[in-house]
Amino acid sequence: MDNSTHTMLAITWFGLIGLMLVFYVVTDGFDLGIGILSLLRKRREDHDVMVQTIGHVWDANETWLVVLGGALFGAFPAAYAMLLEDLYLPVMLLIAGLIMRGASIEFRHSASRGPLWDKVFGIGSLVAAGAQGVILGKVITGLIPGALSGVFIAVSAVGVVAGYSLLGSTYLVKKTVGTIEQWARRLALLSGFVTVAAAVALTAATWFISEVGHDRWTQPGVFHLLIALGLAAASAFAYIMASLYLGSSNGPFRASVALFVLSFVGLAVSLFPDFVPGKLGIVEAASDTSTLVFMLIGIGLLFPVMIGYNLYQYYIFRGKVVGHSHAGE
Repeated sequence: MDNSTHTMLAITWFGLIGLMLVFYVVTDGFDLGIGILSLLRKRREDHDVMVQTIGHVWDANETWLVVLGGALFGAFPAAYAMLLEDLYLPVMLLIAGLIMRGASIEFRHSASRGPLWDKVFGIGSLVAAGAQGVILGKVITGLIPGALSGVFIAVSAVGVVAGYSLLGSTYLVKKTVGTIEQWARRLALLSGFVTVAAAVALTAATWFISEVGHDRWTQPGVFHLLIALGLAAASAFAYIMASLYLGSSNGPFRASVALFVLSFVGLAVSLFPDFVPGKLGIVEAASDTSTLVFMLIGIGLLFPVMIGYNLYQYYIFRGKVVGHSHAGE
């Protein structure tokens, strides 16, 4: 096969990995957000309701991360090696946070140690979300060290934690009733504004500080596409605020998902045609053509199963979680 075929396959896999990342961030993002928000509630009855909203889906949500890691290793081994060399610590923190969450969901039912494990659940969620924010910031800055990069990474971490809190709070609005629902509406407003503020700060930093980002954005057609995505994201944010104010149950979460999807499309446009900005291109990082074809056949068989299973889960466990009659009072 010629170079054009290899290029097409590499770009296809870049898109597929981006799609897997979106699936992971949206599905695992809201249950990480619920874990973070659980740190702000003291009553065990409230924690029971919050965990119950994700109890049947959280483990399947994390399978997208496993598939994402395997796809990155197989399709882009050069990028995998470069990224893991610099991201070893935040990746280990991410894994540690996910382990803490998984263990706490099982052990929180202990009569004597339940409250302790509830705290572990919240801390593990916060660690995992913060680590993902650090990873995102490091990738966007092209793994370049320095004080400005450090500030950028810190804002990225805050933005991811706030964004996951937005997803988590709007999911609680969708799934709970009573005092917890009303509390979640207030938290959604706060986390929404923090998320957008972080996004605006990172966008400005990319334009004014990052030479690679500025060069990419000034390429023909790119800036206009990013403007369109920005306007769509602003509309999604306005819809979140309006639906929260009007008392909608499903609207805030749907608009939050749309906000995240639009943000990741903008990120993909900003990175392309690089995998690591300024250091490694998509085609350079890709495996050989036969490997990409073989993996494409495998993912073509796996994707429908995973997506179908996720959709079936959410369909079966749809509806509000009431919990104890006095939860949150």
